[in-house]
Amino acid sequence: MSVIPARRMVILAAVAALTAGCGLPAELDREADPARTGARERPRPAVTAPATNAPAATAPASGAPTGAGCPDTGTRVSTGMVTAAMGLRATTVTLTNCGERDQRLNGYPDVRVRDVKHRPMNVTVLKGPGPITQLEDPGPHPVTLKPGESAYSVFVWRYSAVDTATLRGSGVYVEIAPAAGAARQTVQPEGGLDIGETGMLGTTAWQKAAE
Repeated sequence: MSVIPARRMVILAAVAALTAGCGLPAELDREADPARTGARERPRPAVTAPATNAPAATAPASGAPTGAGCPDTGTRVSTGMVTAAMGLRATTVTLTNCGERDQRLNGYPDVRVRDVKHRPMNVTVLKGPGPITQLEDPGPHPVTLKPGESAYSVFVWRYSAVDTATLRGSGVYVEIAPAAGAARQTVQPEGGLDIGETGMLGTTAWQKAAE
């Protein structure tokens, strides 16, 4: 019987859980318990994974309505709830073609982070999650979105203690564009981005969501 290497299993589990928004994955379990001493004792929530284009990674589903409320760019950006445990954070960013023409992507989202007073934060946005965690990144590749279809990117960062009274050091507003030079949309991720002095935000390249 073939055995998938442990590192590969960790990465695939992380992708599946993060993009599905279903809680913290084996990647975080590995950080909390490297020797896996408590793996048998910790209960696991039941998860039903949606269909996906990649066999081992789940993705947000396409099919958002077009037309009403669509920005002039023809795309709409939204974020999932921030998942958190130990020192690692993650959220899924979804870009939906809400217009009437095909939209083409190839690469990483263009991102700026602002604080509670809309001031720019000194955050280095990485093309790829490598320095932050072992999350698989598809890398730049052509993605064509027909009206109603979506693509997604996973944002990851390391937790940093923040002043909860003022949210100092926490990104509250995130400006996201499909690519550098394109118009940005401002979103507020549920749970915020508690990046603080760690100063790095990793992103994965856009990939098409499930049909």
